[in-house]
Amino acid sequence: MTMRASNGDVGTSPNPQSAIRNPQLPVRHVYVHVPFCRRRCSYCDFAIAVRKRMPAGEFVDAVTRELAAIEDRAPGPLDTLYLGGGTPSLLPPDVVADLVGRIAARRPLAPGAEVTLEANPEDVTPEAAGAWRRAGVTRVSLGAQSFDERVLAWMHRSHGAGAAGVALERLRAAGIADVSLDLIFALPAELERDWARDLDLAVALAPAHVSLYGLTVEARTPLARWVSRGATRPTGEDRYAAEYLLAHQRLGAAGYVFYEVSNAARPGHRSRHNSAYWTGAPYLGLGPAAHSYDGTTRRWNVEPWEAYRRAVAEGRSPVAQEETLTPEQRELERVYLALRTAEGLDPSSVPSVSSVLSVWLSRGWVELSPSHLRCTPEGWLRLDALVDALTGSSRTV
Repeated sequence: MTMRASNGDVGTSPNPQSAIRNPQLPVRHVYVHVPFCRRRCSYCDFAIAVRKRMPAGEFVDAVTRELAAIEDRAPGPLDTLYLGGGTPSLLPPDVVADLVGRIAARRPLAPGAEVTLEANPEDVTPEAAGAWRRAGVTRVSLGAQSFDERVLAWMHRSHGAGAAGVALERLRAAGIADVSLDLIFALPAELERDWARDLDLAVALAPAHVSLYGLTVEARTPLARWVSRGATRPTGEDRYAAEYLLAHQRLGAAGYVFYEVSNAARPGHRSRHNSAYWTGAPYLGLGPAAHSYDGTTRRWNVEPWEAYRRAVAEGRSPVAQEETLTPEQRELERVYLALRTAEGLDPSSVPSVSSVLSVWLSRGWVELSPSHLRCTPEGWLRLDALVDALTGSSRTV
């Protein structure tokens, strides 16, 4: 269900800066990847750097230099700024303020801009929450993942079962009401995780937004090693689907609307930053492993923190690789991203639509109107197959 990043080798692009000097559209969305973590979670293969000492000042300096080198390709105010990771909440609060301030000095935040900070529950002290709010943070994405102590220990999480609720109340007290909770589903059966209970506890906290992530086994993670030696087994497709559909049922009954395959929100609380990705808007990524897109070309920075830091310090581009999408690739992404969302796709924009929909409609996997083709929750579970069918792939459904 999640869109994952890929990374390349330094120096594979002959001129990685050149392709986005004149973007087709203004870049109004910036993502900053803060790679630092206390430990690696059992399922995580993201670009992180586990550090006892947080090189916070060095990181802010590096991101500032990177932005200064490329600011001519991204003029205009920002509608969204997203500090992701990694664990951005590990940065000292004054460093978060410094980072936001330095970016805003070069790319002013538009009135009402959404500024999101990803946080682990144990990092949300009253002092930190207040400092984040004063720094301009308007939204926090809280990595709850579960409310079961055994499950959190298995995940290698650093917080306890009650920490997310305490963190959410501290954020509200500081004036940050726009809080999202992350939850992971489809865990191995031997954990005996009560998914319905976790959903009920999440609803009881009344966050503005909930993001769901189905557990996947990624190479070079502790989870992959456990699976390879038979210590655990991935969840089967039937249980994965049942837990996903249960989330729709429980969250829907509580007033949340799934506006995207993995995200549900109360009215007025959609993630504006992530929504920009799903509409194909250009965005700029700063920091190690961060991705950028200008409407035609996608590029991504070198992954290791030290390699990124050295490149920027030496005045070199940190871009590892780039790819310019063909018209066919852009069309495939347009269809895929649109069908991830509740708005769906204009059926007239897909010439082959009439020849592939009858079985999907009869099984309740899509809904069709003159202006929209959209997936139902059951259809979202089959999204890849539907996109293949609509774009002429030979894969059977």
